[in-house]
Amino acid sequence: MNPSNHLWLYFIVVFGIIILPGLDMAFVMASSILGGRRAGMAAVSGIVAGGFCHLAMATLGIAVVLKLWPGLFNVLLLAGAVYIAWMGYTFLRSDSVFRPVPGRKVLAPAVIFRRAMMTSLLNPKAYIFMLAIFPQFLNPGQGPLWLQSGLLGAITALTQLGVYGALALASSQATGWFASHPRAAVVTARAMGALLVATALFSAAQALNGMTAGFTSDWRASDMGLRRMH
Repeated sequence: MNPSNHLWLYFIVVFGIIILPGLDMAFVMASSILGGRRAGMAAVSGIVAGGFCHLAMATLGIAVVLKLWPGLFNVLLLAGAVYIAWMGYTFLRSDSVFRPVPGRKVLAPAVIFRRAMMTSLLNPKAYIFMLAIFPQFLNPGQGPLWLQSGLLGAITALTQLGVYGALALASSQATGWFASHPRAAVVTARAMGALLVATALFSAAQALNGMTAGFTSDWRASDMGLRRMH
């Protein structure tokens, strides 16, 4: 495949994944609505920083370790699912998560950045992407893998910046509208909460299935070993 076509294909795949509603998008949207443009861009920066951490994991071979040790990968998936479920539950229970409330303290950009980065690091979608999709676009015959990883990582970061940045700017403009339409704010929060809970259940099911498969495989291997001994 032509290298340029290869990169365009990667961009299309990444764009399709990033544009899907999920934990990162919900965090950026909520931060922008409650704290304005500055808070939204701090959230976007944290998400992008988390993406570079995922890239570093892949480059340093940690992703390979996770693939060779499915138990650890499943634990990460389960932890991310729990975090997503908690976020979804918060959205479902709150009547003001997308509606500015007088007197509510706006978090400092540095705090939002750290929380956004943690959100990205606990996002199961990112680990699935780094293990199942990202390696498919690395070709040892097309130059150093670290250079290819850096280029693909730059495409990912710019795509995140474009999609989430546009969302942050649009959401910051919606603050006044949500303030005058409280019912719409509640419906939006409920819809986002339901989506996050569904995502958490899907991720948890994947993790539990992986744990069950690993347990079954270990049990069969142990059983075969005992039979050989007899």
